[in-house]
Amino acid sequence: MTTLRHDWEKAEIAALFDLPFNDLLYRAHSLHREHFDPNQVQVSTLLSIKTGACPEDCAYCSQSARNKAEIERERLLPLDEVLEKARLAKDNGAHRFCMGAAWRNPTDKNLDKVIDMIRGVKELGLEACVTLGMLTEAQTERLKQAGLDYYNHNLDTSPEYYGDIITTRTYEDRLQTLEHVREAGINVCSGGILGMGENREDRVSLLQQLANLPKHPESVPINMLVQIEGTPLHGVDKLEPLEFVRTIAVARILMPRSVVRLSAGRTEMSDEEQALCFFAGANSIFYGEKLLTTDNPDENHDQQLFDKLGINQQNPVSENALA
Repeated sequence: MTTLRHDWEKAEIAALFDLPFNDLLYRAHSLHREHFDPNQVQVSTLLSIKTGACPEDCAYCSQSARNKAEIERERLLPLDEVLEKARLAKDNGAHRFCMGAAWRNPTDKNLDKVIDMIRGVKELGLEACVTLGMLTEAQTERLKQAGLDYYNHNLDTSPEYYGDIITTRTYEDRLQTLEHVREAGINVCSGGILGMGENREDRVSLLQQLANLPKHPESVPINMLVQIEGTPLHGVDKLEPLEFVRTIAVARILMPRSVVRLSAGRTEMSDEEQALCFFAGANSIFYGEKLLTTDNPDENHDQQLFDKLGINQQNPVSENALA
């Protein structure tokens, strides 16, 4: 049985990245098979419940009020519209319904409305996940009492590169919110974004931060930057596809019992690249028309790919997940 580690050194992680590609994938896939059915992929749907006018300055984000991306700003969606989208997601095979709001942090009044959404989603038989920005301890307790299953709060990139991407909240702010979520007993969903101009050392450092948390995130989304005109990162050099696959494989090795999710950027990935990612240890995707404000492969294309690969839409649970 694999022993979980929380003391990875950067040199060890860099050495994994440097392995011959076939050796790296063999090691990652072997661990993946040890803990998961390699032919099961968990499917989630993400809905933007409040779009635009965010005060943060994240260089990748179209929803930042400081960026010049053309985006239609929307108020918080009404409860009935959110639940209609959740029903449709369930009908299309989703296991988890994720709701994202473009806030720095939610007010208690707004949290009241989100809690009603969480309860409604749970009543439909779906897992509920939200991403709302920074949280206080009291707010995380309220979310836990409402039955929230997962809270998403990405680290985005390495501590060393973080200041080049975001200046309106610190890395420590993000880690503190993750600590509040963990202490409240809510599952943690935390990962990062690749292709933002970072180097391999930054990818090493990001994965070190995630793997050395006191408990590994239950869900680790790995996003490929979707370049949006009007954002500072539009036009940045794109990440080489095999480097993305390497990052998935290293994430699987470092966090063998976590669900690793292919998130944003799948519209620009070939079927072959996605298949390599699944082999390397990815076992979760977002599907549906949109990921917050960017395009995402539709359900029909995903199902066609799953059929080609013999993948089942299941909710993969590591046999050691509770250990």
